[in-house]
Amino acid sequence: MILTDGITLLCNEIRVDSQDIVMLVLSLHMKASTMCEFSKQEFFTGLQALGIDSLGKFRERIPFMRSELKDEQKFGEIYNFAFGWAKEKGQKSLALDTAIGMWQLLFAEKQWPLVDHWCRFLQARHNKAISRDTWPQLLAFARTIDPSLSNYDAEGAWPYLIDEFVEYLNENGINSNAQSMTDWNQKR
Repeated sequence: MILTDGITLLCNEIRVDSQDIVMLVLSLHMKASTMCEFSKQEFFTGLQALGIDSLGKFRERIPFMRSELKDEQKFGEIYNFAFGWAKEKGQKSLALDTAIGMWQLLFAEKQWPLVDHWCRFLQARHNKAISRDTWPQLLAFARTIDPSLSNYDAEGAWPYLIDEFVEYLNENGINSNAQSMTDWNQKR
């Protein structure tokens, strides 16, 4: 097993911060089952799949892995992978603090303007672990609902937690700042 110390050494060798989102993408390619761990099999299978057989080639593949975050389909795959990868072994849900960290990492890349509001809402009103069902529903919400909420349908089929989030935004006047959210629509 390559554990945290080994991953830190690897990151130093490939010149990537261990907190860089590219490490999540690498973990997807390695089909890593747990955050901060690579089994020997995961590591070698991942390197082979990426065509890496030297440190030089490893460094050369970093831009490719970063580019995958810009592809909507691949981003969805990375996003969905993150849930199982980040949760504690034997748990069905993702600890709230871990989920928030993952959302901040993932949505910083996609620049979803409501991510900080979502995280504050969860800490203030939910304060529970995040279920496997909630995880992909938030991505669907972020992809389909305009950050100004102009196309949000209260009668739609969104889960209760997302409906509560929209209520929270409305109660706090957060959705009224539609101008700052226009850029999001153009970047999606």
